[in-house]
Amino acid sequence: MLEKDSLKNKTISALFYSFSGFIAQSGVQFVFAIILARLLLPQDYGILGMTIIFLAISQIFIDGGMTTALIREKEVSEEDYSTVFYYNFAIAVIIYCILFISAPAISNFFREPILLVIIRVLSLNIIIGSIGLIQRTILVRKLNFKTQTKIDVIALVLAGILAIILAYNGFGVWSLVINGLAKQLISSSLLVAYNKWTPLLVFDFNSFKKLFGFGWKMMVTGILSTIYNNVYNIIIGRFYLATMLGYYTKSLELRDAAANSITSSVAKVSYPALSKLQDDHQRFKAGFKRIIKNSSFLTFPMMIGLAAVANQLIQLLFGTNWLPMVPYFQILCLSGMTLPHRALNLNILQVKGRSDLFLKLDILKMVIGLIFISVVIILNLGIYGLLWTTFLNAQIALIVNSHYSKELISYSTKEQIIDMIPTVIISIIMGILVFAVGGLLPFSNAIILPIQVITGVTIYVIISKLARIKEFDTVYQLTKQMFQKMWKRLTV
Repeated sequence: MLEKDSLKNKTISALFYSFSGFIAQSGVQFVFAIILARLLLPQDYGILGMTIIFLAISQIFIDGGMTTALIREKEVSEEDYSTVFYYNFAIAVIIYCILFISAPAISNFFREPILLVIIRVLSLNIIIGSIGLIQRTILVRKLNFKTQTKIDVIALVLAGILAIILAYNGFGVWSLVINGLAKQLISSSLLVAYNKWTPLLVFDFNSFKKLFGFGWKMMVTGILSTIYNNVYNIIIGRFYLATMLGYYTKSLELRDAAANSITSSVAKVSYPALSKLQDDHQRFKAGFKRIIKNSSFLTFPMMIGLAAVANQLIQLLFGTNWLPMVPYFQILCLSGMTLPHRALNLNILQVKGRSDLFLKLDILKMVIGLIFISVVIILNLGIYGLLWTTFLNAQIALIVNSHYSKELISYSTKEQIIDMIPTVIISIIMGILVFAVGGLLPFSNAIILPIQVITGVTIYVIISKLARIKEFDTVYQLTKQMFQKMWKRLTV
């Protein structure tokens, strides 16, 4: 019983710091994003968006799925940590050399000459980031998200200030490139300084074999998933204008600033926490079911609400030059409604050690997704047709990702969808009324937006209480505990 209470308290504390960390990071990123968007052009963001997939895939290769393997291990030795560290660093150097050589080909593919130099400079992030991978893994295993939050916020602030100075002085896209490099360098340096962990001069092949045996499937899955998730950057960057890619990447960034505050914090905490319950089937399912329902209660109104206020929000934040971004953002918000559910169902496979199923699921999702995208290109349905495939793919991904949850924890896709329906209905009602308020009020966006937000929150809370949605009480109590913890720490 004491062990159960200890895990619960530790998980709540970790969730608090993980969630508050993402709120803090999202807040900082939000402020800097507004300032930079007013100093830079959509085309600058589009050019940077052409590099994302190459850096993301490189990161998957470097990790090799082995940090995930380390997190799920009940006991980890110094030899394990050191082995993974040397693997990470060696692969990072090799990948950097490959990207350096491939830069001209990448530049020619996108027909953007400046990409040649940008790829070679920005790819240094790969080597810098590899140094901090194990440092961060150690903190994750300890459920120490407080330290990670401090480090990430400091890195964001310092790198953001530097980027604004550069943008103000006319450095254009290079402001974004230097921002990425500075953020990674500061973050890795602080992780090393805090942990004071140094690798042993050893590479244990038995340890490597054990960890990579689990990790390689995660790596292949991660590569396929990254290609699948970034295929839109490639297609928009190759067949459309860099400005359109800028609208897409900025919309994705703005949506994820909100969605990831829930998705990433819950997924990060739930994985190590549920790992400790992997042998208790009943508690595992009950815990996961609560997480799914609570995530729905938070994510659905947030995404639908953002879509409803998109016109006012984007004009107010970025100016009228970014107005063409509104439909991009609205469609991506609807696509992002099930982001936490997709991530959480994949967490089940990791916790249960079924990394082999990751690969099968990602291949299936990738094939279906590419079929949708191919139809759009063949029928010449344009950029909006392409964007709507993100919504279709999101629904397919939810069904596919949750398929094995029935087998592993007796929580089927149908049962999950039924659990989501009440919050979906309430969120849609709220979204329609909020959108109507925005169209009817004859005020400036600075006045209309707060009214829309207050209206949306009020409607959602009232209907949730009237409908006796249990998640309202759960989220309220959890939020209350988190704020009490915050207040206590501020007043000590």
